[in-house]
Amino acid sequence: MIKVAVVDDHDMVRKGLISYLQTEKDIELVFEATGGQEAVKLSVMKKPDVVLMDLLMEKGNGIEATKGILKEYPGCKIIIITSYYDEAQVIPAIEAGAFSYLLKTASAHEIVQAIRKAVAGETVIEPKVASVMLKKLRPSEKKQHDDLTERELEVLMCLGEGMTNQEISEELYIGVKTVKTHVSNILAKLNVSDRTQAAVYANRNGVIKKRS
Repeated sequence: MIKVAVVDDHDMVRKGLISYLQTEKDIELVFEATGGQEAVKLSVMKKPDVVLMDLLMEKGNGIEATKGILKEYPGCKIIIITSYYDEAQVIPAIEAGAFSYLLKTASAHEIVQAIRKAVAGETVIEPKVASVMLKKLRPSEKKQHDDLTERELEVLMCLGEGMTNQEISEELYIGVKTVKTHVSNILAKLNVSDRTQAAVYANRNGVIKKRS
């Protein structure tokens, strides 16, 4: 038997889910709770295999409850079931140790399947939630100016301020010929045709350093 607990402060949601779980022959409801604090205490006592956890509750939120349960009873699998899938909820819940993350739009059958998969070590993540996670974890897109040397970046900053080669030479204390070489390299690396386009790029991408 899979020992399951349901934690949700909405009576209709909690009772409805419990009613469905009680029809499953391989699932035993070991407790229900309306808040996170109560859930932590009961989990230590009842030792459920899986806890279905709401996130936003008045008597202790699901994220803190997840941390508390796993601290005292690390073998438990926490399945978040909530209406929220924004980054402010998803990431902290996963970091707290949630095993799976479903939305309340999931059917009772899907929730039961997630319970069985959790016991088997398989995580279930709602697609909308997975999208949020990938967006957070995906490295930021590399900018073209990331390949510029420190000196080339300084020259690009000057170009962004509309400075001529002579002015750049005086600003950076380098020869005009050297400035021209740097400008040529910058145009090639940024894949732009002239210094005006380089200046536009610098402004659009915040590569500007105003002189005091």
